[in-house]
Amino acid sequence: MNSDSYWPIMLLGFSFILLGIALLLLPLLSRLPPIFQRLKDLLPILVYVYQHDGFYFVTSPILIIISVILFLWRMLRG
Repeated sequence: MNSDSYWPIMLLGFSFILLGIALLLLPLLSRLPPIFQRLKDLLPILVYVYQHDGFYFVTSPILIIISVILFLWRMLRG
């Protein structure tokens, strides 16, 4: 196989890396009050924000669902 055949997989990998970096920055951005309010207004399937006593937990349920599906698919595929 030549390197041209790997291009779609590399592009997908780079996009996941950029998406991961963006999701890592969400907790930092959520500490800013106006941005935090905007994050809470997003659809809960895209971004879930949990706040309790100064602790912030921000995640993306849809990414967790996709990850579990891909993990199960890979495990069942063998």
